[in-house]
Amino acid sequence: MTASVLVVEDEPSIQELIAVNLARHGHEVRRAANAEEAYRAVAEALPDVILLDWMLPDSPGPAITRRLRGEARTRDVPIIMLTARAGEDDKVAGLQAGADDYITKPFSPRELEARIQAVLRRRAPQLSKEEVLIEGLAINPATRSVSGGGTALRMSPTEFDLLHFFMTHTDRVYTRSQILDHVWGDHVFIEDRTVDVHIRRLRDALSPTGHESLVETVRGTGYRFLSKR
Repeated sequence: MTASVLVVEDEPSIQELIAVNLARHGHEVRRAANAEEAYRAVAEALPDVILLDWMLPDSPGPAITRRLRGEARTRDVPIIMLTARAGEDDKVAGLQAGADDYITKPFSPRELEARIQAVLRRRAPQLSKEEVLIEGLAINPATRSVSGGGTALRMSPTEFDLLHFFMTHTDRVYTRSQILDHVWGDHVFIEDRTVDVHIRRLRDALSPTGHESLVETVRGTGYRFLSKR
């Protein structure tokens, strides 16, 4: 699965090497050389993964991680710490600060890619290309197809993305603003009620096979996708 990756690294040669290898794997790469640039980049658009160097000129990686984990908007963004510090105490400190993983320099591009894929599977299942099957409803991100009980269902790209998000985040209530952030991106400025329109269209698209009932309205809060009817 490809992702938007923010590389926070102050050594230009290392930053360039990481960025080039990530791009080869199809990732969208953004860069920052220090903590302040990283905070600005995150404010502009939330990345799918942050690769964060431990030693930065204006703030250590664990401090940045704690700040990001302390804010609701960035709490769930996967963070992989990059560092030359190989001691067990250092690894524990990085993980206790909130990092999802820890990789010691020097590392191979293959290892880095494997670590990225691992945190994405855990933290951002909606980025996966694997088929998801719930109550006879199947969605395949690789082929951009949806079927219910073997019957093909037609829907727009937006409804497809909305359904994929729901099917990888079942049984949890999401507000309209949270759905907008996850499906449209938190840097897109559209009204919350836009979600209602697309929910209605999604239900219409699912109705031929009776799966529209899986999309539940939670009055006064938002929507939930049920794993069982």
